[in-house]
Amino acid sequence: MFNTKKFTEINDFLKKSGNPAKIIAISKNHSKESIMEAINSGVYIFGENRVQEAQVKFKSIKEANTKIELHLTGPLQSNKVKTAISLFDVFHTLDREKIAREFSKHVESLVKKKIFLQVNIGKEKTKSGIYPEEVKDFLFFLKNEMKLYISGLMCIPPIDEDPSYHFSKLKILANENNINQLSIGMSNDYEKALQFNPTYIRLGTILFGKR
Repeated sequence: MFNTKKFTEINDFLKKSGNPAKIIAISKNHSKESIMEAINSGVYIFGENRVQEAQVKFKSIKEANTKIELHLTGPLQSNKVKTAISLFDVFHTLDREKIAREFSKHVESLVKKKIFLQVNIGKEKTKSGIYPEEVKDFLFFLKNEMKLYISGLMCIPPIDEDPSYHFSKLKILANENNINQLSIGMSNDYEKALQFNPTYIRLGTILFGKR
């Protein structure tokens, strides 16, 4: 069940405080009914983690409502890139050269889309993403060799460390590379993320409840 009260509360706070952040309602593993409930509550930006699941739930929804914006917030497999481009509007998890090469085959289809580079900000072995010290060179490769335009940086801080420290590191990295969009903050740390004026915060549990 979608928590309309919580969504309205956070949305109103963002508007009143002049914070530019937009809420992505992370609907992965939640029913189409919950999504329709969210749409009726004024939500139009959704995040899904799997291409196949998103196709089943959102293909018809997007065809019926052109205002809906769909974000891929989970890992992308190279064999799903073409399908994903036809469905999603924003990609948050470009994390390696293989995926970049697949994206580069469809540059014309990406003109109105946004891509975020996933940074493994805590250099965790269990997480995807480019290490902070590799970001500059990787962005150069994406722009000059792959002809891909990167809109922003995304990260998921280590769960047992202060997220503000890592959000600050990501913000500095973005500034150093002339990037002005950040995808940071989830249900447990979005309030700290808001201090860094992100473009997007990704809220799942706080809006849809536990899966």
